[in-house]
Amino acid sequence: MTRIRRGYIARRRRTKSRLFASSFRGAHSRLTRTITQQKTRALVSTHRDQGSQKINFRRLWITRITAVIRERGVSYSYSRLIHDLYKRQLLLNRKILAQIAILNRNCLYMISNEIIKEVGWL
Repeated sequence: MTRIRRGYIARRRRTKSRLFASSFRGAHSRLTRTITQQKTRALVSTHRDQGSQKINFRRLWITRITAVIRERGVSYSYSRLIHDLYKRQLLLNRKILAQIAILNRNCLYMISNEIIKEVGWL
């Protein structure tokens, strides 16, 4: 009987998962069964941690904005700033405000002073 040559589809599937697991250590990047197990674990962990990553970044942005605002004036708080931004319909999200706070503090001071003048908090 002649030898049957197998198709390439299964091999292509395994190579694809090997490329995904190429950065894993030891048998996790070499053995097919452990590669599939580690791949599912990695994808589950990624999906689970995406929500907490968003929460952590939002917390970081809020902390940065608060630190810059408190540096300037104690009586004006973060919550008042966000409230007044929404009231004036300025479309600046927390990520952009945090970048402005780090890179160009004077710009954030100018924004907050304009809001204070217009709303009349102080």
